[in-house]
Amino acid sequence: MRNIAILHKAMSRESSVALVGIGGYGSLYVSALLDASPALNGHRFTAAVDPSPGLCDRLEELHGRQIPIYPSLDALYANHRPELLVISSPFHVHAAQTIEALGYGSHVLCEKPMCVTVQQAAQMRDARDRHERHVAVGYQWSFSPAIQRLKADVRAGAFGQPKRLKTIVLWPRDESYYNRNRWAGKRRDEQGNPIFDSPVANACAHYLHNMLYVLGDEADRSANPASVTAELYRAHAIENYDTAALRCRTDRGVEILFVVSHAIRRSYGPEFRYEFENATVTFAEHGGAEIVAHFEDGTTRSYGSPWESSDTGKLWATLRAIREGTPTVCGIEAAVAQTQVTEAAGRSMADVIPFPRSLVHVEGEPGARKTWVEGLETVLALCYQRSALPSELGVDWSAAGAETAIEPWPAAAAATTRAKSLERVAS
Repeated sequence: MRNIAILHKAMSRESSVALVGIGGYGSLYVSALLDASPALNGHRFTAAVDPSPGLCDRLEELHGRQIPIYPSLDALYANHRPELLVISSPFHVHAAQTIEALGYGSHVLCEKPMCVTVQQAAQMRDARDRHERHVAVGYQWSFSPAIQRLKADVRAGAFGQPKRLKTIVLWPRDESYYNRNRWAGKRRDEQGNPIFDSPVANACAHYLHNMLYVLGDEADRSANPASVTAELYRAHAIENYDTAALRCRTDRGVEILFVVSHAIRRSYGPEFRYEFENATVTFAEHGGAEIVAHFEDGTTRSYGSPWESSDTGKLWATLRAIREGTPTVCGIEAAVAQTQVTEAAGRSMADVIPFPRSLVHVEGEPGARKTWVEGLETVLALCYQRSALPSELGVDWSAAGAETAIEPWPAAAAATTRAKSLERVAS
């Protein structure tokens, strides 16, 4: 009866929501908060933070609705105490902004990727537990019904033991992508703080995370990565890498292969193939966009599209979880595995390998020129098909990375009971 009373009380009120970042990806949250029914979703859009608000395409409407826009978090919290802060800022400031928001008493929905380093992830976790707040991480596939149904069947053993999961994502990015801000493709900022922007860490992080996430023993956990061997390459005029092929092994010996590039001519993927003892689960963006399990007896099972929930479905799911005092399906513990793998990949190959200049082509108009590597699409497709890294195929421009061990995720500084803490917050 008490839980029912808590739920009724929580759902009968509006939750104040503030947003950090109203341009770029943050514009999706702006539209969701402006367009969705407050009565249905129980939200009140109270304020925003953005040092360059002119990049928001609905700026006039925000002004018209008298939603204030502040240049910094400090300025926001000098005037407001939002119940939920949605962070859609550059990912290398996610950790600092999340910790600051928690200190002011807000719950947080932090966009992906969660942070840059495992140390930052631990600091975020400790701040969450210390302030007894809720932190969700915005990997939208994790909040989709299709992935939740698939993860439930993996956990139930419907496919038998996992053997190998692999994904390929080939997304061209032109020079406007790397010139859109001061941190794209960077390893560190002007003060020496880590960024390490790459397709593994940022643009394609969803699909690395998803392989780890569906293998997690609990609904809000991912598999534990134990080692990574990575090959990192660069064609664009950037500091970090734009192409990667890496192999991760979990603490249970499951192989995870991830092949990504921004230095190709044509877009392909995401496509994945998850191999288990008794079934293979596939998804191809170009092949109907449904996740399908193919069992050894010839039967199939469709899980639907991981895109069936909108990009902002995670927003409403987070608000519900806060009101009901329940854990998020994707929080710090679920997201940290991607951070561990990305960080280890950088150690596996500390010096990014430039592609041979004779193979690198640059074409198009200045400001939107595309850089691509001759033959790279074929090589990466073969890596995916054969579950191999370029050096294992004997590609002449390739170099082998070192197998790099990953330390287990450290225990919390102070043990807390999450369910009790969240229930207390909801009440």
